[in-house]
Amino acid sequence: MVKATFKINSDNIISEIDPRMWGSLTEQLGRCVYNGIYQPGHPLANKDGFRTDVIEAIKKLRVPLVRYPGGNFVSGYNWEDGIGPKDTRPVRLDIAWKSIETNQFGLHEFLNWCKCIGAEADMAINLGTRGIDAARNLIEYCNFPSGTYWSDLRIKNGQKEPFNIKLWSLGNEVDGDWQIGHKNAHEYGRLAHETAKAMKRVDPSIELIACGSSLHTLDTFGSWEETILDNVYEDVDYLSLHQYYDDNEHDIKKFLSSSVDLDSFISEVVSICDAVKARKHMDKTMYLAMDEWNVSYHSKESDAKQKPWQVAPHLLEDHYTFADALVVGSLALTLLKHADRIKIGCLAQLVNVIAPIMTNNEGNPSVWYQSIFYPFMQISNFAQGESLKVDSKVENYTVVNRDVPYLSSAAAVNKATNEIVLFIENKADEPAQFEYQLCNFPNVSLKKATQFAGYDLDATNENQLMHISDLKDVAIDNNTVKGKLDAYSWNMIRLSL
Repeated sequence: MVKATFKINSDNIISEIDPRMWGSLTEQLGRCVYNGIYQPGHPLANKDGFRTDVIEAIKKLRVPLVRYPGGNFVSGYNWEDGIGPKDTRPVRLDIAWKSIETNQFGLHEFLNWCKCIGAEADMAINLGTRGIDAARNLIEYCNFPSGTYWSDLRIKNGQKEPFNIKLWSLGNEVDGDWQIGHKNAHEYGRLAHETAKAMKRVDPSIELIACGSSLHTLDTFGSWEETILDNVYEDVDYLSLHQYYDDNEHDIKKFLSSSVDLDSFISEVVSICDAVKARKHMDKTMYLAMDEWNVSYHSKESDAKQKPWQVAPHLLEDHYTFADALVVGSLALTLLKHADRIKIGCLAQLVNVIAPIMTNNEGNPSVWYQSIFYPFMQISNFAQGESLKVDSKVENYTVVNRDVPYLSSAAAVNKATNEIVLFIENKADEPAQFEYQLCNFPNVSLKKATQFAGYDLDATNENQLMHISDLKDVAIDNNTVKGKLDAYSWNMIRLSL
């Protein structure tokens, strides 16, 4: 049996947790928007065409932020196509995904939908085929009160008050050669600098995210970040990171070690940011936006069979396994451990496309939850307040010269609800014993202990049999929490202060 001891001191706070860490991405891709969140004529659609069953499912995730409209889609998107009367909106080729874009869902629809789910927007702008002019017009349309061409057009289109979008992304994955309008670091750095400058002249209160590396496996990783930050350090508030993981090698131990790889990636980017800060003699700290992260690999074969140039084709519809859920859970724990620098996160994506939520066009249930829904739901709801450092003594295994703990843990203290929340995952193929020593806390009591466990690693959840269950073998004595965990399990323990 694997054993682990954890120690948490009330004074050892990593950082306040920015609620936007648990955001998501909604892209005009596949069935994410059309036949996903937006489906006029569906029996469960409201007057605006938004699926109410999907809205209720998203609310369970407590998603605070949604990035839109992409993703790769944004690099070929004309935002003007998605405003005004729907019968005059143009139908376009989406060359990013070889699909047909009807533009029936656009800026106003997205922002109205955000209100329905209680989320703010992270608006991405096209720095692939477009640039400064389109960006300055878009922010004028969204955020300027009235009296100009674009602000008055917004009013004409039904929105009297400004949208006041505060968070903006300067393009998407521009370092990738798959991106429409791919640029080298110098080209993108200069464009991002000038675009940021123009946008902040329209609205100085906005926050901006610059594109970091799309994957840390790209040859340009590191040098890309340095060049971009040389150009935009003074202009932007966040640098983005994207990373997806897969089990293409069918090596479960390596797959479950993905969080160790992500931890290294984040630490390397932090080091680069701080080196540029020192070289520039800046007081400002560069924060990070992990605005695309997930597991993604199941749908490649079916995607290749899709006929091109369809409206809302079935693309990237991964059906996630229980093993995938364990990886997503451990990746989320890694973000929580880096709450001092990671302020924004977007699980990519939200509905139907590499997503925790799936819809059925016919039959019941109309909405179903993937395996990854459950750990993300728990961490997005309960990893609030402040992130606590967790010191650990735990057995490891080795993958590619890296030590991987069999048990990984992160913790949060929420003073608003007077509770400590412990997250712990067992990556071992056998049960585990754990002990938490809580130092300098008032006496705690057990509020709720749960587990997500007992499923075959390859099991998926189309039949909706997966669920969170009680974790029964937990005891507290003098602020020491002890218990046992099932093999391959995700667990959460809530303690009342």
